[in-house]
Amino acid sequence: MTAATPRPTRPRLALFAFGDFAFNLYWQSAMLFLLFYYTDALGLPVGVAAAIFMAASVWDGVANFAAGLLADRREPRDGLGRLVAIGGIPLGAGFVLAYLPPLVPGIWGLAGVCVGHILFRTAYAFINVPYLAMSARVSADSNDRAFVAGMRMLSGTLAAVVVALGTVPLGTALLGAKSAADAYIGAALLFAVVGAAILAWVGLTYREADVPERRAPVPVIAALRAIAANRAFVTLNLAMMAVIVAVTILNKSVLYYFKYFLDDEGGGQLALASMSVVSAVSVPLWMWLRRSLGARALWFLASALAMAGLAAFALFDIHRAGVMQAYLMAMQAMIVGLNFVFWAMLPNTIEYGERHGGLRVEGAVFGMAALLQRVAIGVATAILGFGFDSAGYVANVAQSDSTLLAMRLTIALVPLGFLALSCVMMALNPLGRGAHARILKDLDR
Repeated sequence: MTAATPRPTRPRLALFAFGDFAFNLYWQSAMLFLLFYYTDALGLPVGVAAAIFMAASVWDGVANFAAGLLADRREPRDGLGRLVAIGGIPLGAGFVLAYLPPLVPGIWGLAGVCVGHILFRTAYAFINVPYLAMSARVSADSNDRAFVAGMRMLSGTLAAVVVALGTVPLGTALLGAKSAADAYIGAALLFAVVGAAILAWVGLTYREADVPERRAPVPVIAALRAIAANRAFVTLNLAMMAVIVAVTILNKSVLYYFKYFLDDEGGGQLALASMSVVSAVSVPLWMWLRRSLGARALWFLASALAMAGLAAFALFDIHRAGVMQAYLMAMQAMIVGLNFVFWAMLPNTIEYGERHGGLRVEGAVFGMAALLQRVAIGVATAILGFGFDSAGYVANVAQSDSTLLAMRLTIALVPLGFLALSCVMMALNPLGRGAHARILKDLDR
């Protein structure tokens, strides 16, 4: 590996990381609101809504891996930055399609909802994966990569605040409130325009600082074998899949908990925004702790604190909105630490695989990581939908005490088990403190 230019400045790294604000306008909206929109705005049964969401998530994973392979084999003539700049337009259009209500009644209307969701996920994959691959080229230095990971999380956090607090009021201001779906569609239109503009700016100003030596495209089978043999990648992503199942169940339950447990639907939107604010505050703390403890130790610390919080939630029922908001904010601080560790470590698995297997694959690494994450999201949504359905949940009616208890145990115990599993996987990861620096020295030699 050779450096084409000097290390990039922090402002340039921060500008690149700001692209995650645009991506998270879309992603946070889909993760926080789309399932709730299906059930409580469109009136779809929770099982049907969860099935649509799971199918789209699995397809999303396949599309992400395909996009990663394509990024490795056929890089656009004008570079990945230009692709991101132009791709924001179809991505924004796909996002709006995901929020369109059924155009006809019955099964064909449901099929249209599913197709709209899948089109959005496809566009997201083929633009987001190249952007992620660019993060391995913006700098080879692990500290720069950790800085980019932190700034990306701050940008995503800011977008999450905008989505949580702004979806309903901004959408209502744009299209009015003739139906429950209007606010969401209006917000989708606004976010699509803003997101496309930001991606154009980031893509057109992107510059590669460390350009790996261009080699012949790696055959698909060889890329898959290299990824499967990359112990650092495999263990990191299995750990993250477990975390994503836990976090998805917890986050998707927020609006339901405030509406049916606390009779405070508006408080759920405020809780989501408060969680995002906590993310912005805690990211710099996790960045600082990484320098002192190392990434893997940070994972174990954040996981232990989060598991303690879930155990407390399983034992003690929360009946006050303010207490629930405080609890969720504390949990979010721990979740941010886990996300930060993952994104700080993932680019380093590329050099680990190159050092131990002789092949350097970038797009396939990020594409496979995205595939595994989408599968985890789909699994988590299915678990949540099955758990709520088995509990007897029916949208927009008061739930029985037994239903509420079963819902609460699903929210608490399933994430607790998956977080424990993530710690087992991370204990097997070989990227301890200083390992990546040693790998770079070996590659230079």
